[in-house]
Parts: sequence; structure tokens; C-alpha cells
Amino acid sequence: QVRLVESGGGLVQPGGSLRLSCAASGTIFNLSTVDWYRQAPGKERELVAVITSGGSTIYTDSVKGRFTISRENSKNTVFLQMNILKPEDTGVYYCHLRYFSIDAWGQGTQVTVSS
Repeated sequence: QVRLVESGGGLVQPGGSLRLSCAASGTIFNLSTVDWYRQAPGKERELVAVITSGGSTIYTDSVKGRFTISRENSKNTVFLQMNILKPEDTGVYYCHLRYFSIDAWGQGTQVTVSS
């Protein structure tokens, strides 16, 4: 069983930065694709960024050039560096891991961008 724990959320002013972390338990981390999703109030959960086991990355258009997803396999951790934050980036950010039949979610971390 895989357990994911997110951290790093908080309140930041527009234009600011935050770095989210997702720490995973288990031995399959290095083989897994890991995603970051977010859910704004009253909206559906949306995919923000993906990183494969080989390090390939994909971003939703609204965060390209501002967000960077990365992974440190030695620490079983995935990061989401978020720069030039906008109020529309506000939401709960969730880490998600996929590996064959394994589909694990973290509890989420709140990101609020407001002046």
C-alpha cells in the first residue's frame, strides 16, 4: 500500500512562490507516474502537472512557464515549484500516484493566492 503526504501549502500574495512536496511510502515510487491535481472551490478537480518514472513532464496550459514538477527518487518525493502565482491558482492541491492497479491520493494541501 502506498501513502502520500503533501506539504508546503499556504497563503501567498499574487506574484509570489510556493514549493509543494509530496512524500511517498513504499518501494514502487521510482517506477510510478506522479501527478499534481488541484481543486478550486465549486470546481472540478483538474490535472496540473505530471512526471513519469523517466522524468518526462506535462503541464496544463494555464501553468506552463510558471510551475515546475520534479522528483527526487532517493527521497521518494515529488515537488511542485510554483512561481508567479495568481489568484486563480487558489485551491487544494493533491498528489496522485499511478502504478498498474495502484492508484493513490494524498490528503491535499491548501494554496491560497490573495492580497
